[in-house]
Amino acid sequence: MSSNKKENNENHIETEEYSVPEPKLLLPDKVLSNSASSIYYSGVDEISVKWLYSPHTITALIILLVGLLYSAFCLESSDSSTNARRGFLVVVFVFVLIGIQQFRDGPFIRPHPAFWRMVLSFSVIYLLILVFMLFQDKEDIRKLLGKIDTSLGVELPEKSYGENCDITFKNLKDQVYDIFVLAHLLGWFGRALILRDYWFCWILSVLFEFCEYTFQHLLPNFIECWWDHWILDVLVCNWAGIYIGMKTCKYFEMKHYSWRGFYEIETTKGKLKRVAQQFTPHHWTKFEWGMTKSFKNFAAVILMLIFAIQLDLNGFFLKYLLWIPSEHIYVTLRLVLLSGASAAGTSEAYRYLTDKTCKKLGTQAWVTIAILCVETIICCKYSKGEFTNPMPKKVKIGWSIAFILLALFALYKFVLVPKLEQLKKNKGEKKSVNDAPSEQTQQKKTQSSNFNDKKSKKIKKTN
Repeated sequence: MSSNKKENNENHIETEEYSVPEPKLLLPDKVLSNSASSIYYSGVDEISVKWLYSPHTITALIILLVGLLYSAFCLESSDSSTNARRGFLVVVFVFVLIGIQQFRDGPFIRPHPAFWRMVLSFSVIYLLILVFMLFQDKEDIRKLLGKIDTSLGVELPEKSYGENCDITFKNLKDQVYDIFVLAHLLGWFGRALILRDYWFCWILSVLFEFCEYTFQHLLPNFIECWWDHWILDVLVCNWAGIYIGMKTCKYFEMKHYSWRGFYEIETTKGKLKRVAQQFTPHHWTKFEWGMTKSFKNFAAVILMLIFAIQLDLNGFFLKYLLWIPSEHIYVTLRLVLLSGASAAGTSEAYRYLTDKTCKKLGTQAWVTIAILCVETIICCKYSKGEFTNPMPKKVKIGWSIAFILLALFALYKFVLVPKLEQLKKNKGEKKSVNDAPSEQTQQKKTQSSNFNDKKSKKIKKTN
């Protein structure tokens, strides 16, 4: 018994807040945080290809130094812009390499924990670029983008989708064969996989259409026909994406997960199938946001809706303010990066919201929220002198009513209802206290009646 106790004590790491069990076999570079071990505890069990999950820190350092030596002396150029471009790309590469080697693991382990460390590294780089842009002038950023890519730095023509709203075959064909229809469907498919909740996705879908109505006086491409807003967007593209996404979530939720080692599989077909499965989730967590369960959940869902709307609106405003066409690679790269960051960040935020042992918001969630907020600040700063049309009065009235109703609902649900329930509970307790003496008197009466019955029986026997 004493030896077992010693072994148990040795298998614990004492931290400032509480003791965390030491993992037996996780990733070789696994590190547990003092206050957020539940976030980064994403070990990989049954590692069959061990070299894929080894840190390779020395090898990476040697390759990095050899590459820097080669680029420093063999890729010299007299063009200052070329040198600046190469220097920036190498800085990005070095930072990402450091992040892959040294950053903590995120909530996902497929296809590989290093992939999500790379997503976090790119997210940090993008955040730093945004902070740099925040302290620059709008015109200077436009010129800088024009030097990086000659197709940029030119003012974009205004494009509106609401010039001809007649329901004709030609108009419907032009809208349906637009590339943004496919983008809508794929976008909402991805949102469904990230949020994993029908009501959440539907509220967000309708809310974004109202946001498009709100900012029509600022961005011309938000001007659309009514049937484009509510039929083509909401009821066709968005619904199809949400439906397929939620069906995919249901499949992953019901799927039986049984992972075999790569070398345990004998057939070539089985090995190829196992390689393909590496790009599917290791397990699946169903999200139950519980918006009305508590004020904390209610506030969290509202913030998630705001951040999701920010992600879309920031993209439209940044394109307009920085003169970046919608089909440019920068727009695609931003969407891809923020999609990956949102997937990991939403999982971390949900865990922070629902897991009482999780005391710290995950790193990816923190960085993603910072990105969205800094983008919004940049949009507000660069909007000075760009928009002269005031917000319509009906829009102000509509949003004011919506915010008032939302506040009244929160007041009713989380303040009045608990108080009413407490009053009912107190009344019930008082009633039980008042009823207690009558029960005692009833017991005394029954006892006295029993005593009298016994006494009368004794008298009869004596007679």
